[in-house]
Amino acid sequence: MSKTYLELSQDGGGAHKFYEVEVRGLEVSVRYGRIGAAGQSQTSSFPTPEKAQAAAARKIAEKVRKGYAPAVQGQRAPRSVSRRQVASTPSTARAVAPVLWRFGTGSAAFGIHIDDERCWVGNQSGDVYTLAHGGEVLAHYQLPDGVKCLVADDFWIYAGCDDGRVYDLSSKLPFAAYDIAAEVDIFWLDIHEGILNVADRDGRLTVIDHEDEHQWARGGRGEHAWMVRADDRAVYHGHSGGVTAHTPDGRGELWHTPTRGGVLFGWQEDHAVYAGTDRRVVQRLSKTTGAIEATYHCDGPVYSCATSPGGRFVFAGDSASSVYCFDRDGTRLWKLATGGGSALSMQYREERLYLVTTDGSLVCVDASEAAVTAAQQGHVPVARDVKLAAALPTYAPATEVAAMASVSVAPAGTVVVECVQEAGRTRIHVVSEGYDRSWNVQFPRSMREPGARYVVDAVHAASGGFYRVRGDIRRLR
Repeated sequence: MSKTYLELSQDGGGAHKFYEVEVRGLEVSVRYGRIGAAGQSQTSSFPTPEKAQAAAARKIAEKVRKGYAPAVQGQRAPRSVSRRQVASTPSTARAVAPVLWRFGTGSAAFGIHIDDERCWVGNQSGDVYTLAHGGEVLAHYQLPDGVKCLVADDFWIYAGCDDGRVYDLSSKLPFAAYDIAAEVDIFWLDIHEGILNVADRDGRLTVIDHEDEHQWARGGRGEHAWMVRADDRAVYHGHSGGVTAHTPDGRGELWHTPTRGGVLFGWQEDHAVYAGTDRRVVQRLSKTTGAIEATYHCDGPVYSCATSPGGRFVFAGDSASSVYCFDRDGTRLWKLATGGGSALSMQYREERLYLVTTDGSLVCVDASEAAVTAAQQGHVPVARDVKLAAALPTYAPATEVAAMASVSVAPAGTVVVECVQEAGRTRIHVVSEGYDRSWNVQFPRSMREPGARYVVDAVHAASGGFYRVRGDIRRLR
């Protein structure tokens, strides 16, 4: 038996991970992941001990070429991970919200995204589930670490995790699209046009481009930055000192506005950002000037907020398991109990308010005027408890080229890309006809092998002159 343990941890870089290869007779076991974590494991069998040893040697040599080096397990400190410490108490509201259905994920949930096709929820155990709007569970993604948040950028869906990686969930096989520096203790993420914006424990803002390369970073005017939102005009960064708007290129500060209390959550609409604070309010700030345009008063620290399109209605969830609705001007329209813990994140869609809670549930609330009026009078529907299907498909990320599916011929309608070396960097370019071959392709770094070709379902042009992959990735033999 032989065992080789390697680590890659770059000061100021994105890597903080290990790779272990163990040979036992005819079997080669590989274990990999974030330093300090158990990681994931894969085992392969070979016809002879010699072939097993040769396969292990190839794996080790490949990692050494990528910068890994022999290390002693346990000597390097694991990545710093902060989980939001929340206190959730029972609601003082007399009436319970009209919950249509509830799905328990099994662990406290922060991640939520609702789109036209499905509902997404991610929890602290690394589980991401997709559900139909009616509550039927469709699929399960098992990620290596706890989910911080779920964010959408056009039709791409990303999960930011405690292992410092941001996983693209837009295809059946998730992959790590970004790898955040080990010294960044991630609190919240947002992605706009392929640019990743990271807010952290120290109140900093870090920006990473589509090639997973550091662009710029700024120290905040406060600490514990739980808010980051971005658009074409600015990156809006919320922390203990208020909200700061930075230019997208990081060269300047557009405005800074102190808020009533430290920011615990952020939301944005076209012309305003909304900051929920620990001083029991949500405040609406002008994106142009940073001026506070309205204040929405709750009865406890605000853990989450959201709006209906255009900010017509403003919703908030507090530490006392209550959910609120306000008119645009700040008038409180109603307050109801969630019936299942405090809402850690929320999103509104077509008269439905979706919440993820401290007890790990994804909750669908009927937020129509008729349903809320009935609830205030004590008439609520019987909430349906959603159960997992017996044969639910589960998808886990592939982090090794060897784990990828492969094809010998590119299927009709797919796109072929190639891994090349340019000025000491490994890049991906499209080789299929009809595409600009000088543009880079956003592609998982851990799965790039110089000279290899891959088949992807589609690539889409993004502003900034690069392509983004959509659909499955396969190796072209």
